Amino acid sequence: MNWGLFIWGVSVGLVVESALGYYMTPLVGVLFGVLVLRERLRPAQWVALGLAATAVVVIAVGNGTVPWLSMALACSFGIYGLFKATAPLPAAAGLTAEGLVLVVPAAVFLVVLALTGGGTFTGHGPWHLLLMLSAGPATALPLLLYGAAARRLPLTTLGVLLYVNPTLQFLWGVLVVGQPMAPARWAGFALVWLALVVFTVDLLRRRRPAAAQPTRSTV
Repeated sequence: MNWGLFIWGVSVGLVVESALGYYMTPLVGVLFGVLVLRERLRPAQWVALGLAATAVVVIAVGNGTVPWLSMALACSFGIYGLFKATAPLPAAAGLTAEGLVLVVPAAVFLVVLALTGGGTFTGHGPWHLLLMLSAGPATALPLLLYGAAARRLPLTTLGVLLYVNPTLQFLWGVLVVGQPMAPARWAGFALVWLALVVFTVDLLRRRRPAAAQPTRSTV
């Protein structure tokens, strides 16, 4: 769902909306931690979530519509991250299991495309075929690395790295695609960026005392 929505959003020029969804993903992950894992939030985390919710309202009022694409991307990837963090599987085994689950519906979909004449796998030359084949590794490799990182890296590091992707998407959408940025959209993004600053600073402050504690000798 997440990857399909992202591909559709980019193909129709909604790059900035997609970037907003991935900016909101770490905050949605925190919210899922409260709702599903019964984790307790610190005051700064509540502030970050409140700012993110306010950003959605500001953008919705300014655009006249709810940013459903951004919210769907954030929620679907947040659920994926929740599964990755709690599933007792290594990264490679988890990704293999995901692929096996999707083999049957994907095969049925391809057969339907071929029978209805909507398939493009072999009808547009070798370069098109090569691009279609490369979509598999281009999708699997980031998911494999993300699954490994979710089990190995500290939450602080992983959370900060997640901001790189939407930042590049946002810059591409504004500077290359030329998507318009109305004042309400700028205000919404500013609130999301502020929420991420509050969220990250809180994680860094919580991590420093733990890192500064000396390790006890077991000898």
